[in-house]
Amino acid sequence: MFRLLCNAGDELLVPKPSYPLFEFLADLQDVRQVPYELIYDHGWQMDFPSLEKMVTGRTRGVVVVHPNNPTGSYVQTAEGEMLNSFCREHGLAVIADEVFLDYRLENTPHATFAGNRDVLTFTLSGLSKIAALPQMKVAWVVTTGPPEESAEAMGRLEVIADTYLSMNAPLQWATPALLAQRKTIQPQLVERVKTNLAELDRQLAAQKVCQRLSVEGGWYAVLRVPVTRSDEELAIELVREKFVLVHPGHFYDFPSDGYLVLSLITLPQDFAQGLSALLDKLSS
Repeated sequence: MFRLLCNAGDELLVPKPSYPLFEFLADLQDVRQVPYELIYDHGWQMDFPSLEKMVTGRTRGVVVVHPNNPTGSYVQTAEGEMLNSFCREHGLAVIADEVFLDYRLENTPHATFAGNRDVLTFTLSGLSKIAALPQMKVAWVVTTGPPEESAEAMGRLEVIADTYLSMNAPLQWATPALLAQRKTIQPQLVERVKTNLAELDRQLAAQKVCQRLSVEGGWYAVLRVPVTRSDEELAIELVREKFVLVHPGHFYDFPSDGYLVLSLITLPQDFAQGLSALLDKLSS
């Protein structure tokens, strides 16, 4: 998508905080990554004033992660409408990463960007998350938008795709069966995530040192902790002293220290034990 939309030196607006892969992909394609803010106020929200502030004549698109990794926040319906309006005004495309879309933790479903027809939109997903099979390297892009724009994009995508080796034949044959497996693995993962999230809330209720931020989907939780040292120093101390592994917030471009990211797909007994050790460290 970066190669399709951008010449060298062009820009893409990318959410912050978010998964750190985008920076490496942008560097490989000679594209400039420009962050826009996700702000937390009783839940995560897109900061549209920061989008307006960062857009320039070199901007070619806006990246959204739906739901975001690691914040677990979906793009809400009203935000999607504002995003379309913003992109129409500035002639931008939307790149929507939806690998965690199926892992919602609330009863309310969230619409996929694959149905977006208002602006040129590329919706990305793959087996890595939806079937928990990252080693299979099967992924796809759905292109939608105004007919003329989407048809031109598809033509250009075909040229780009032809310059790469095609997906190997065994995986092509296996893809229907691998896709079917998501119906078995996803309920297991969602159940584990909900179990660990409930355990997190149970242990947090017994202390006043830190709190978790709202999470709507995905399989991570963000913990707000006291700023007594950098997040990286705290994460290193937790490994060395408690044998507990967490991610420091700066891995995901959180705006300041005081954030840890926890995996919610850890085995429940390990998660409970590790969380207890983490809170013991923080309280001491």
